[in-house]
Amino acid sequence: MFRPLPTYIGLRYAGAQRRGEDSAGLVSFISGLSMVGLVLGVALMIVVMSVMNGFDRELRDRILGIMPHATIYNSSPDVDWPAIRDQLAAAPAVEAAAEVWQVNALARKGREVTPLLAQGVNPDTITRVSNIGEFVSPDSFAALENPAEPGVILGRGLAEKLGVKRGEHLSLIVPNSGGAEGGRRAARLAGFQVVDVFHSGTALDHSLALLSWDQARNLAGGAGGAGVQLRVGEMLEANWIMRQLLGELPAQNFYGSDWSRTHGNLYQAIQMSRNLVGLLVLLIIAIAAFNVVSTLVMVVIDKHSDIAILRTMGASTREILLTFVSQGALVGLVGATVGGLLGVLGSLVVTDLVAGLESLFGIQFLKSDVYPVDYLPSQLHWGDVALVVGAGFVLSLVATLYPSLQASRVQPAAALRNEQ
Repeated sequence: MFRPLPTYIGLRYAGAQRRGEDSAGLVSFISGLSMVGLVLGVALMIVVMSVMNGFDRELRDRILGIMPHATIYNSSPDVDWPAIRDQLAAAPAVEAAAEVWQVNALARKGREVTPLLAQGVNPDTITRVSNIGEFVSPDSFAALENPAEPGVILGRGLAEKLGVKRGEHLSLIVPNSGGAEGGRRAARLAGFQVVDVFHSGTALDHSLALLSWDQARNLAGGAGGAGVQLRVGEMLEANWIMRQLLGELPAQNFYGSDWSRTHGNLYQAIQMSRNLVGLLVLLIIAIAAFNVVSTLVMVVIDKHSDIAILRTMGASTREILLTFVSQGALVGLVGATVGGLLGVLGSLVVTDLVAGLESLFGIQFLKSDVYPVDYLPSQLHWGDVALVVGAGFVLSLVATLYPSLQASRVQPAAALRNEQ
């Protein structure tokens, strides 16, 4: 006897309705809700993972593109830093090295005062370890070493706090510090002209100022702060590489710090947020997928007589099982595929969409003095898309097993007797 294929029957059941029966309409409505829930869950999961990937990329490429992967210091000012720089740059694990003199200072313009990190740099070497050159013109670096009027380059956040613009002047103050014999040194103060204002879109805009090496040394007043900044090939191995290099230097009180001390908490927070948000959205997908259970249970109840007829026509338990698995697979396939397409589209436009909303309503959702960057980044990974779509489809298939097994156990005689 001819029997329709189980897959064909399952696909017919997915959209079948009987006229005049409210139950069939309710089944179709619940099936549609299950599919919509799966679509939204998959799309949201892809967008969220893309945003987390974007934050991770900004930390690696933008924040750590400006700041060094590691810095080696010495408390003594009498160190031949160019020679140390060349020695460190020759190491196989080091991509570039540049001397720096860091000073914690206060910037003052009128009555406005704000703390900052002043870095004395060598314009010829700083761009080797930092991509700050993408935000600052070469002429601005050259203006730092103007002997007539020392220059300073400020982050935009600092400039806005101080109310200072390019070409205007401000003062940098290094507060009192303890002397060698327990006394106190007088605060050091110097005037500077703002030669440029850079905008990296990161928290560094609110904390970083660039000076010439000589001006930073004068502000430090012979105190420590000088060192060599390093850019290494493997960012996650920066601490190990730094320790290895310290062991190769002469024993002259060298010490170091790597990016994990200054931005490690941010990196861990991004990874933890990605995992937690990913878990929450995965649960949303699971809930949407397992709504298929209620849909198929109602289909089984509604189709008892049809199942009984198929059994009397010779349909096997396996064929009945595949019939309902096919219906759940259709919901999962359509939901996961459409959700994947919407997720990809959302990931590609979410940055511009948020920027447009900020411009439209005149507000800023992310501020770089609170968040790592002042915009919502996004980076789509196709591996994430495949993983999420595949997980949504597999969860939908798993959800069909219980109602499909129940359908395969329907007894024809009992089902037809109940229909009378």
